[in-house]
Amino acid sequence: MSSNVETAPVANKAAGPAVTDSTLRTAKTRAHALSVTKDLHKGGASDEVAIRFDHVTKTYDLYKHDYGRFLGLFNIKRKKLGYMGSVNANDDLSFEIKRGEAVAFLGLNGAGKSTALKMITGVTYPTKGTIEVNGRVSALLELSAGFDRMLTGRENIRLRGQIIGLSDEELAEVEPKAIEFADLGVFIDQPMRSYSSGMRARLGFALSVSTNPEILVVDEALSVGDRAFKKKCIERIREIMMDENVTVLFVTHSTTTAQEFCNRGIVLDHGRKVFEGDMDEAMAFYQKHF
Repeated sequence: MSSNVETAPVANKAAGPAVTDSTLRTAKTRAHALSVTKDLHKGGASDEVAIRFDHVTKTYDLYKHDYGRFLGLFNIKRKKLGYMGSVNANDDLSFEIKRGEAVAFLGLNGAGKSTALKMITGVTYPTKGTIEVNGRVSALLELSAGFDRMLTGRENIRLRGQIIGLSDEELAEVEPKAIEFADLGVFIDQPMRSYSSGMRARLGFALSVSTNPEILVVDEALSVGDRAFKKKCIERIREIMMDENVTVLFVTHSTTTAQEFCNRGIVLDHGRKVFEGDMDEAMAFYQKHF
């Protein structure tokens, strides 16, 4: 945004003090600051659909013990055998997200945010309804999941890359980036059984942010190690989020972070969508009702 500040004529005593060069510089500085603040909001969404939920319901059956859970595999659901009923983590959930949008999912713990994101990433599947996902998904959720403890860090990068469908050329590009970002030193060539939980999380994060995702799923409650590395992670997340070609789904309880980066908000309560709209309106709804 450009600022057009015109030089005012020298005023007489009746009109007030003259506009000086210092005043003009101050006005330009304020206009530039306003422009920067406005540009922080992610924009540039296209008409192409990145994610679509169409009347999606995810139901979990509850059991008192493993024996009842085993019988449930054969659709034997009897209370005297340990079946306790079912719960809908997501209930008739419908929404559409365009490519390039940044959308915040808001809601209390247990509202169904994580379940929706897990279905987007393919970790779990809907009981009813349909989900459409167009683009490579990178999820910053369970960072250390999917690693083989017997393989080295370098070998796990290649394994995870193959699992998410990277070509040999893409993997050759991603591997050095992930190794540099994780900054594990000589441990990158050691079996992951020797890694601490923090080291596994560092490698998982490094791989997730090095794959040039088309859809980025971020859980703000993410814990990725020491203060210096966490700062490095946040800076990388912000860099990806401001890319207008990347669709971002952001789970957060922070009103400041959500309003800074996201242009739309979806509020969930007990698995159902209770509000969807502009980020400021969504935040106002969330603060009023929760």
